[in-house]
Amino acid sequence: MACFNCGLFHAVPPLLPGQRVRCRRCRGVVAVRRRNAIARTLAWGTAALIMFAVTLTLPFMRIELYGRAHQMVLINGPDTLDADGLWALGLLIFFLTIAAPAIRIAGLTFVTFGLRRRHPPRHLWLILRLAEKLRVWSMVEVYLLGAFVAYTKLIDLADVGVLTAGYSLAALMLLQAITEFSFDREATWQALEHAGAVFDPVRLSATLGRCLAPHTKSDNMLGCLTCGATVLGTDGAICPRCGATVHARKPHAISRAAALLVAAAILYIPANVFPILTAIELGRGQPSTILGGVQELLGAHMYPLAALVFFASIVVPAVKVLGLGLVLQTTHARVRRRVRDRVILFHVVEAIGRWSMIDMFMLSILVGLVQLGFVATVTPGAGALAFAAVVVLTMLAAMVFDPRLIWDAALGARS
Repeated sequence: MACFNCGLFHAVPPLLPGQRVRCRRCRGVVAVRRRNAIARTLAWGTAALIMFAVTLTLPFMRIELYGRAHQMVLINGPDTLDADGLWALGLLIFFLTIAAPAIRIAGLTFVTFGLRRRHPPRHLWLILRLAEKLRVWSMVEVYLLGAFVAYTKLIDLADVGVLTAGYSLAALMLLQAITEFSFDREATWQALEHAGAVFDPVRLSATLGRCLAPHTKSDNMLGCLTCGATVLGTDGAICPRCGATVHARKPHAISRAAALLVAAAILYIPANVFPILTAIELGRGQPSTILGGVQELLGAHMYPLAALVFFASIVVPAVKVLGLGLVLQTTHARVRRRVRDRVILFHVVEAIGRWSMIDMFMLSILVGLVQLGFVATVTPGAGALAFAAVVVLTMLAAMVFDPRLIWDAALGARS
């Protein structure tokens, strides 16, 4: 197996439950074996799907102000954004909070259920590949934090109640986290191999036999970033296990990441200058920027929450742009020092990016919940779309970059 961090190949023996293998060069985790992974993923995934259905169908929150009341379900946020003209933002919120998590959980559950059958469906590899691609875009836990911020902002202004779907959303987040922890990617792909439910089982069998041969050279090997298989062939070969196109390194990774990063840096300015929402109560109100929202929380003496929003919505996007820019520049310049530190920096930037969506999820809840006619309304602003674009562009920049290039540059292995 190839290390995802540095690209070094390892001969990994069969692992016992609970064992893991670390790369001998970068110390990253190459493989880990979960206990009863397929059965546990099926059980917890099924429970998560049931809880997802409850969360989508039952009311989420309720608000009452000056005798007028309104309650919302999760879909109301994206629907209201679409009605207010920000259809792109509404579609993004729908994808991140409903579509991607549902497809991810349903995909893992269907694959593990199929593996329990005597004759598994032949196209399980395609479902698992799609579910793997959606992992980073599933943001139930971020949405839950955004709901907490929205509740805290409204609690002193109106009578706000959390309804059944609010509690089931918290349960869904917990069930999804357990499902993800139970899932063993390599064990699941190996089970698909044994069942013949892979892209090309004949060529995969031949590839495995050649990889185990003592004369095989690593120059002929490519590591698949989708399923982790070792593929023998030239750059651009098709992985026989998952059907993905495999490259020695992601093509034009530095230039593509840099272009996305520059676009995000440009949009970061209007995202913080233009208002993200306008709250009107009894005909009075004014637009509010992200920094203005932080100031409101400070004025209400909600210091921990203000610090959270400031860090997630202002500091994190800036740190992502600067941190990823530093990684790109040092990799392009073939800097040989502090390689592990730069790899850690990249993975930190990659991991924290999704949490910047807290403000956008808060906005979708506010615009879907505070619809009380002349009494009170919340409408989205142009800054919201720019900010969402910043978050998505920085996430895409981290995704198209290849951290193995950091080691290549330091070791002088590749141009």
